[in-house]
Amino acid sequence: MKKLSLISPQPLFSYFEAISKVPRPSKKEEKIRQFLLDFAVQNRLEAKTDSVGNVLIVKPATKGMENVPTVILQTHMDMVCEKNSDVDFDFDTDSIELRIEEGWIKATGTTLGADCGIGMAAQLAVLSSSKLKHGAIECFFTVDEESGMSGAFGIESGFLSGNILLNLDSEDEGEIFIGCAGGVDTLATFSYTRKKVPAGFVAVKIGVTGLLGGHSGDDIDKNRGNANKILNRFLLGISLKHEIKIAVFDGGNLRNAIAREAFAVVAVHESEKDSFIDELENYSVQTKSDFLFAEPEIRFFVEEVSAPDFVMDCNTQQKLIRAICACPHGVMGMSKRIEGMVETSTNLASVKFIDENKILITTSQRSDVEGRKKSVAKMVESVFELAGAEVVHSDGYPGWTPNPNSEIVKTTVDSYKKLFGVTPVVRSIHAGLECGLFLEKYPNLDMVSFGPTILGAHSPNERLNIESTDKFWIHLIDILENIK
Repeated sequence: MKKLSLISPQPLFSYFEAISKVPRPSKKEEKIRQFLLDFAVQNRLEAKTDSVGNVLIVKPATKGMENVPTVILQTHMDMVCEKNSDVDFDFDTDSIELRIEEGWIKATGTTLGADCGIGMAAQLAVLSSSKLKHGAIECFFTVDEESGMSGAFGIESGFLSGNILLNLDSEDEGEIFIGCAGGVDTLATFSYTRKKVPAGFVAVKIGVTGLLGGHSGDDIDKNRGNANKILNRFLLGISLKHEIKIAVFDGGNLRNAIAREAFAVVAVHESEKDSFIDELENYSVQTKSDFLFAEPEIRFFVEEVSAPDFVMDCNTQQKLIRAICACPHGVMGMSKRIEGMVETSTNLASVKFIDENKILITTSQRSDVEGRKKSVAKMVESVFELAGAEVVHSDGYPGWTPNPNSEIVKTTVDSYKKLFGVTPVVRSIHAGLECGLFLEKYPNLDMVSFGPTILGAHSPNERLNIESTDKFWIHLIDILENIK
């Protein structure tokens, strides 16, 4: 029996379950693209793709609604692929394992993909329905939103014809989004000399796990621990007391996720191994106390491992751990325009040994103020350049400036008030949406973003609230039926 076939709304949840069976990592959207094109054929709908792999499926207006403006429903195909280190799962081939717990849909040890799978499911439910009343619909599915927004960057002029766009990629039911932050990635590469492990040294693997992680935009203000920072703080402190040789530092994964786990392989003199382990135990006790409420499941471990083939040279090692220590992470400033909203932030996303003698550090900066986005990127750049790393920035993506006179925002807010008897919150979001890029090619678009409640996005704690999804669906239908 299908897990989601008995819960409302249908067929939205059945489509979400079907989407969850299709692997869709960023930059590997071939299978989900074919799924969408097959859906269009099965439902006798016009579909096309563009040069970067975006998909557009078109549904004509229902009878009597031919004069209603065309509406674009927009989501992205890809999902964040994060899993716990002890979970055996291949995002390139495996289906997401869904389960229902106390009103929430969850995955098992991996990200759920409700971001943006539930928005895609809503699009398919609209496209397949013979009962809904609406004007012409263009369902627009972009590629690579989570890893660089190349689909939004590559959208071609003339691919879309509508001037109203409903972005279904938000994660807080009862909140209507009319703007978002822009972002840029800053990448630092250290080159080091490989050294043999000195005689008399033994190797241990240490790690920090159990952190909540989360979305580097939505969750950056929750004071959650960053595994890269936590593990590095121990390495810096222990290096001032004992001679250590770092062979591996592997922390975090994705640019837009707060690092949940980090590991290191360290060589220490055999006579100092017990002292090293005692120091880690003391550090773990202190750190657990520091994060008692923010990170209740934080865990440390240490185990002896085989001696590595090589370690870093001492000079680069010190530069690396001091630069990670100095690199800013977290909220850099709060908005003066919208109370309670983060204006500027930076995320120390990952630290990876990428080949025989290089280490790549990935960071991501966000702001709804363009100059401050560039300023914090320069701050991160300066830290790593002073430590001798080579630094590059991505092209970045623009923010979406709110339009207080938007007709579609008014329609969306009025619909919510009518349906649920309360006024929704209208605000900008610190996360990055593709809307700012759409405006560069389609400057006349009138846009709004909304969605059901998703918690823990970009982490294996991701979960989708069922009740809020029902409200999201009712709201979406009402908007489509009442656009003038």
